[in-house]
Amino acid sequence: MKINSYLMFDGNCEAAFKFYAQCLGGQITMMMSHKDAPSAENVAPEWHDKIMHACLDLGDRLLMGSDCPPGYFETPQGFYVQLSVPEPAEAERIFHALAENGKVKMPIAQTFWSIRFGMLIDQFGTPWMINCEQVI
Repeated sequence: MKINSYLMFDGNCEAAFKFYAQCLGGQITMMMSHKDAPSAENVAPEWHDKIMHACLDLGDRLLMGSDCPPGYFETPQGFYVQLSVPEPAEAERIFHALAENGKVKMPIAQTFWSIRFGMLIDQFGTPWMINCEQVI
C-alpha cells in the first residue's frame, strides 16, 4: 500500500503544480481542466479552465490535486506534506524554493533528530515539512 497526498486549491491548482514541478522535479503527468472532461457542458464557463485533476509524478510517489468549486475551499489545517530528502544540500534547496513568497514556520536547520529539518507554508497555502534524516 502507498499513501499519496491530494491537495485542494482555491482556483490556482495549475500554477501550484507548475511551481511544485519546478521545486521538486518530477513530471506533471496529468493536468485535466474541466473543459477537457466529458461533463464540461455541466460546468460554468468561468470554471472551464480550472483544474479537475492534476498529477505530479515524483518517482515512487504521486502528488495530486485539483481546484475546489466556489464555496468548497477550506484553508489547509492539521497536516503537513512531509518530504524526506537524502542530502542536506538538496533539503535546503527544496526548502528555500518552496518557501519563495510563502511563510517559514521553522527555518531549516540541524536538529537533535535530523541533519536538516524545516517547516513552511508555501505561496499557495500548502504546509510542508522538509526532513533530511541522520544516518545512524
